[in-house]
Amino acid sequence: MFKFLKRKLKKFEEKLEAELEQEVKDSIEEGEIKESPAQIEEETSKASVQTEKMEEKRRREEEFEKRIEESLKSELHHTLQTRKSIEKAVEKKEKSRTPRISEEKLEDLLWELEIGLLEADVAYSVIESIKNDIKEELKYASIDRGNIRETITNVLQHAISHVLQSNTFDFLEFIKTKDKPIVIMFVGVNGSGKTLSIAKMAVYLKKHGFSSVMAAGDTFRAGAIEQLAVHADKIGVKLIKHRPGADPAAVAYDAIEHAKAKHKDVVLLDTAGRMQTNVNLMDEMAKIKRVAKPDLIIFVGDALAGNDAVEQAKRFNEVVGIDGVILTKVDTDAKGGSALSVAYTIGKPLLFIGVGQGYEDQIPFDPEWMLNNIFGKEEKIAA
Repeated sequence: MFKFLKRKLKKFEEKLEAELEQEVKDSIEEGEIKESPAQIEEETSKASVQTEKMEEKRRREEEFEKRIEESLKSELHHTLQTRKSIEKAVEKKEKSRTPRISEEKLEDLLWELEIGLLEADVAYSVIESIKNDIKEELKYASIDRGNIRETITNVLQHAISHVLQSNTFDFLEFIKTKDKPIVIMFVGVNGSGKTLSIAKMAVYLKKHGFSSVMAAGDTFRAGAIEQLAVHADKIGVKLIKHRPGADPAAVAYDAIEHAKAKHKDVVLLDTAGRMQTNVNLMDEMAKIKRVAKPDLIIFVGDALAGNDAVEQAKRFNEVVGIDGVILTKVDTDAKGGSALSVAYTIGKPLLFIGVGQGYEDQIPFDPEWMLNNIFGKEEKIAA
């Protein structure tokens, strides 16, 4: 999976490596690099220790003025400031010993990377984040002839990791601590795999000791009700359904009342698949939300839809508000752009990814899993 995205990133790595190799070679020939790698490492270590002491003193002086902010934005800002202070402390040494790729060459390479990522269905805002992180990381990376490839790989991994870790959500902790029954409403367009995702979610909850009831809220299609009924029979979960054409809000109400009466932990509410451009259907979804008062609204997107999935998520978020994302068919997605983009662009966490058609093939999203798959060390994490 992600083969197209891998190729584009690999191409960028190779070109950047070649440019830095040439910079190192030129620097050596011009006599600009006079220190050995061991000396460089020792001096950098000393500078880092000295900077850490200065930072500790500064923190003590400021601890009465403000607390360390816990948000991701502030954490990244703090990391950046620390990195800048270290750079300032060793700036003189760095300029005399560390080769730097010219800004013009770097911009050319980043332009090629941008085109490649666009072709891989990566959203523009995500590309900008990756490019900015690469620029920032390269400013402070210690580069010598023996570690160029490793440095470039680390820079790319950090840039993509920042995108993947921009929003996190502990789904199981939410289920454990929230008052029962918890109502989860699933939204998305036809063909995204929403019905199967609901069945997979019921199996996942059962595996972790939580009971659930499914609600067939897609009353526009008789086939959708039947499909959910088949899944319910196979996995042994109660299904609340009405006749085709019934009010989906009434189905949601009955399912919630059933969950209360039978002491079920979670209500899994299906809704009709609809295009984000259909105003009437989107308005009706807002009505279902008013009646069901869901604790969590999950957008189910198809990884193969690429940037269409991103636009769908944006529209659903505008109408009903999305709390998280499930991305289906990730195992068959050669490009990989939507997996990077869909959650980042709407500022919501990617909760689960679908990696197969089996009921157990919906796994909690882990940024490390995706990094390993992008950079060659493929592995599958447990559900």
